[in-house]
Amino acid sequence: MPSKDKIAYFYDGDVGSVYFGPNHPMKPHRLCMTHHLVLSYDLHKKMEIYRPHKAYPVELAQFHSADYVEFLHRITPDTQHLFSNEMARYNLGEDCPVFDNLFEFCQIYAGGTIDAARRLNNKLCDIAINWAGGLHHAKKCEASGFCYIHDLVLGILELLKHHARVLYIDIDVHHGDGVEEAFYFTDRVMTVSFHKFGDLFFPGTGDVKEVGEREGKFYAINVPLKDGIDDASFSRLFNTIISKVVETYLPGAIVLQCGADSLAGDRLGCFNLSIDGHAECVKFVKKFNIPLLVTGGGGYTKENVARCWTVETGVLLDSELPNEIPDNEYIKYFSPDCSLRIPSGHIQENLNSKSYLSTIKIQVLENLRCIQHAPSVQMQEVPPDFYIPDFDEDEQNPDERLDQHTQDKNIQRDDEYYEGDNDNDHMEDM
Repeated sequence: MPSKDKIAYFYDGDVGSVYFGPNHPMKPHRLCMTHHLVLSYDLHKKMEIYRPHKAYPVELAQFHSADYVEFLHRITPDTQHLFSNEMARYNLGEDCPVFDNLFEFCQIYAGGTIDAARRLNNKLCDIAINWAGGLHHAKKCEASGFCYIHDLVLGILELLKHHARVLYIDIDVHHGDGVEEAFYFTDRVMTVSFHKFGDLFFPGTGDVKEVGEREGKFYAINVPLKDGIDDASFSRLFNTIISKVVETYLPGAIVLQCGADSLAGDRLGCFNLSIDGHAECVKFVKKFNIPLLVTGGGGYTKENVARCWTVETGVLLDSELPNEIPDNEYIKYFSPDCSLRIPSGHIQENLNSKSYLSTIKIQVLENLRCIQHAPSVQMQEVPPDFYIPDFDEDEQNPDERLDQHTQDKNIQRDDEYYEGDNDNDHMEDM
């Protein structure tokens, strides 16, 4: 390993400009806040920054059903009233509303995770970051839990072209049900999710007894937790389980979903993690020196989400960040104290007794003993990267006017800071 990890970071400013609606807890604006915080700490100078390609419908259909992708492509806020049957079938509505530029939003965040996986596959970086990704609830044929397209599954499918085994780790407060479901029957992906578990807590799945089936039996690991878990108990449990998982499973690549709704004081969360406690998980996984794809996920108190993912970008770069936030476009959101770390301030009682956590740990380690040491996978020939047609400007009809939104897309935004040559990640050379 080179002494310094090479890090690729994916960002497109348009991903933060969509709006789920006035009363919706999901605020993509948190991605702009995160990015500007990263810039204000000069972290962009230590990474390669890329604007992701917009994933093609045919790429999205590697996991999702073609009719669902087609519907997402077609539906708009103005036409949704004409499609009440399809809206119900694809679970679009209150939790997963139809908003302007919905499909493009999906293409960008999914494109970022796919590009990140491709760069790792081609050994062009050691760690790839896409804070816009990590939407872990989407299903093959429907939206779920604010998630429409499953970027994580698409990224993992990409990694499986080059790696016999991929490990998925999820520290969002919600169960990573969509990833678990997608790979429930295979031993080529091990999913490990640490989450709040309870019948009344979304999505209601993720019991320690859910372990996978058929070839995938014991390759799904669930760590169900109760309200109020704190840094110390979370960290102990996480380190013990992940060490054993890596030693047993020997993954070729790791995908780490860093949902920030597990932080203390999150609008939809119920854990007591501080930003440092959350970031400790990232630091621990990084130490394995295994190709690593890092994504965002949930997180509904947006200034804390931005703080958390900025600290974690620093962790991945081995950069200690001063606590005083430098001036940036969104500084008012961090006032009055403008500090990067927030005290965890035990907001609620920790209901996870030592004996409860010990029982969970023993059960998980017992399940791990049931799998053979590093399952042997017959490596298939690597399928080619998807054929993506080149866009030929000469063939475009000059009489067809591009709408303003499309024209704006072709303008380099001046708030994104790409250093050097930037032509969509040179995907065509890969």
